[in-house]
Amino acid sequence: MGYVFDFKDAITYEKWFNGSRNRFAVELESRLIMEMLNPIPGRRLLDVGCGTAARWFPWLEKGLDLTGLDPSPYMLDMAGEKIRHRGEFYRGFGEDLPFEDNAFHYVTLITSLEYVDDPEKVLREAARVAKDKIFIGILNRHAAKCLQRRIKGMFVETVCNRARFFSIWEIRTLVRKILGDIPLLWKTVGQFPPPLEKIAGRIEASPLVKNVPFGSFAGIVVRPDPRYRTRPMALRYSAKQTVAAGGDARVGCANSPVERRHDGSTAVRAVTGKKSRMSSV
Repeated sequence: MGYVFDFKDAITYEKWFNGSRNRFAVELESRLIMEMLNPIPGRRLLDVGCGTAARWFPWLEKGLDLTGLDPSPYMLDMAGEKIRHRGEFYRGFGEDLPFEDNAFHYVTLITSLEYVDDPEKVLREAARVAKDKIFIGILNRHAAKCLQRRIKGMFVETVCNRARFFSIWEIRTLVRKILGDIPLLWKTVGQFPPPLEKIAGRIEASPLVKNVPFGSFAGIVVRPDPRYRTRPMALRYSAKQTVAAGGDARVGCANSPVERRHDGSTAVRAVTGKKSRMSSV
């Protein structure tokens, strides 16, 4: 199940996302998501751990058909007020998505794996419902910003204290464990601390800088093969009763020699080469 944001967490998240100090970082992350996902207008996107849908506006402008899922009713209330009829929202958990196989072209997990109990199961479910791409956005464990979050958490209680941070290599290993050796692309942004972000804006846009694995936000895109959820199915089969030339009743499949014993039971004779064996029916 993982950590579910309460009302206070939802308010804090919304304030952080809309704060002027964080605007530059949010824009960098949004541009990276759109660049790597490169969605086609009109296609379906599922945002697992959608929160308050604060990242949805670029997708709406692109004309995507949006669906969000989150376990927090407070986050979903804020998202519904913000998006209204332009998207659908479900309350649920990433470990058990209430959707059909291959129901969406794209699935996004943006700072969601940090707060779930079973990241592997969440990724399996994402691969099941995604047709084209999965985008995974993480708070990079190997970034200087992550160390800053940990130090702050020693003195102030924040939702980051509940998070499990990942590195790019940990996500890559997990994805390939689940999906095999499939195409995987990663990039990062947020290479510089806040005082230098505006000065470093042009540097951040460089493809070479995005390939440095120490940015505060990392994006990973995978292209899953089509997958389907399987369930055991019980097959009922009734043996046919036939009448042999001598009038004896026989039970079995076509072309299978069947004999009735003196005690009333039947036996099927399976013929293999020159030898045969008896099995009771």
